[in-house]
Amino acid sequence: MMTFLKTVLIVLLVYFGLKFLFRLLTPYFMRYITKKANSKFEQFFNQAAQGNDPSQAEGKTTIDKKPKTSRKSTKTVGEYVDFEEID
Repeated sequence: MMTFLKTVLIVLLVYFGLKFLFRLLTPYFMRYITKKANSKFEQFFNQAAQGNDPSQAEGKTTIDKKPKTSRKSTKTVGEYVDFEEID
């Protein structure tokens, strides 16, 4: 019975310890993520402002066009059946 209580207390201690630790470290982690994202956005927009598109090599031309597809129905419709009421 005593080992069960020790196990429960250890599990609760670990749970509340991690919860407390995450609450302390979350603001620092979020600041790190926002700084990283901000620097990537700045880098991308600086390259775009200079005319250097990172996804395209200099002197290359790309044409973005969708081919036209004709979607005509090739299904044949079944027979027409006329139902009559029987008295």
